[in-house]
Amino acid sequence: MAHNKRIGRQSTHVLRQMAEQSFSRVAGAPLVTGNRIELLKDASDNYPAWLEAIEAARRTIYMEMYLVHNDNIGRRFAGLLEAKAKEGVKVRVLYDWLGRVGYYVPQHLWSPLRKAGGEVRSCNPPRFDNFLGWTSRDHRKVLCVDGKVAFVSGLCIGQDWIGHPERGIPGWRDTGVRIKGPAVADIEESFAASWQLWGEAIPVFEFSSREEIVPAGDQALRVIATTPETSKLFQLDLLMTAIARDTLWLTDAYFMGTKPYLQALSAAARDGVDVRLLVPGGSNVPVINIFSKTLYRPLLKSGVRIFEWNGPMMHAKSAVVDRRWARVGSSNINIMSFFGNWELDIAADDEKFAGEMEDMYLQDLENSTELFLAGQKMFFSPRELSRQGKLAHSLRQNIRTGTLIVRNAMRSGASHSRPVEPEAAGALVTIAVTLLALTVLIYFFPAVLIFPLLFITTWIAAIFFTRAVRLRLKAKRHMKKEK
Repeated sequence: MAHNKRIGRQSTHVLRQMAEQSFSRVAGAPLVTGNRIELLKDASDNYPAWLEAIEAARRTIYMEMYLVHNDNIGRRFAGLLEAKAKEGVKVRVLYDWLGRVGYYVPQHLWSPLRKAGGEVRSCNPPRFDNFLGWTSRDHRKVLCVDGKVAFVSGLCIGQDWIGHPERGIPGWRDTGVRIKGPAVADIEESFAASWQLWGEAIPVFEFSSREEIVPAGDQALRVIATTPETSKLFQLDLLMTAIARDTLWLTDAYFMGTKPYLQALSAAARDGVDVRLLVPGGSNVPVINIFSKTLYRPLLKSGVRIFEWNGPMMHAKSAVVDRRWARVGSSNINIMSFFGNWELDIAADDEKFAGEMEDMYLQDLENSTELFLAGQKMFFSPRELSRQGKLAHSLRQNIRTGTLIVRNAMRSGASHSRPVEPEAAGALVTIAVTLLALTVLIYFFPAVLIFPLLFITTWIAAIFFTRAVRLRLKAKRHMKKEK
């Protein structure tokens, strides 16, 4: 017996080493130890922690934020940043150009901060010579203060995350983390790299190296800073589906998984892994919600369990695997986050943190509705049944007798359930009607299509000519130098 236990421990150790090596390679980020990770839920946890850290800043504040709304919440943050800049703190804010324009955030929101000595830059504004460059966005949500503490999350800054109590609308559901320890250096380094893309670099002496930051705990994590030319997170998420042996629980705000990723989820579920996906019931981007529903049926057929959040918006982006590994950050499961944007997530290798993530996931399911296929039989692992406590015995009896109560009773905490077919059918009808309307419009008014195409082809031609001229001028300058 002792020999078998020793063999089991050795096997587990080898598997852990292989997993760690694989994570390092696909993520392109080392495992950084000596950290303390604190899970922060919703704006009620995140915003006070952010404001407290900013208020305590003495040296530097780096904020990389997709969007800061021009409302009471956004102005509160902007005002505090202005006050810290007046105190002499180096304040640097990087926001996304398209995010600001899309939400009609006026430029003057940051004017007081600039006047106070702070620096504010816009990521990826339109350029004539980069036709599709505007599609890549800085979608990160990061705050670093004094090289001592960093926050990584899915939250932007705005009233939507607080909610509108006067109208009975609760805040958006979202997840973030507070990090202290050597990993803060990696997060600051990723900010510095983004900052340098749009202007002068930050002086190296301003931020600390890992070795200079005092350990704050015993938790290990990787900082996954993706850019448009990389696919680190896509590879990481595929790896998570491959190594999962027991559970793979995902939360996503704008789910439009690529075909390889959907196939990986299905394969894991068919192999006996408890795969769950929690998505918004209603979205602030309805078109994505419509397309998401067309992806559910094959996932459900393979055994993936899908839950829809019953609140105003599920905006969190997270994953937890086998109560061992967990990911939190700004990346959604869609092609833009995987391949097109600047994103930042942390991937923790820590049982305590992953356990907290798993417990929070189960709490979220209590305010969700599970989708199922009409006539689908539900299967649950022994671990799942044991978690049900007294209900488990009743459910086992129902399984043995084959009663229909199983379908509705075994919801693992979900407050409701409904078949997915009507919603999927509605989504397909919406897409079909939209395409038919577009077809009719183009048929009767071909200029609707022709003029945009003429504009695009002219623009591309101009870009090619511009680049050709630049190359020739560069070659001439080089030749003159050689002479």
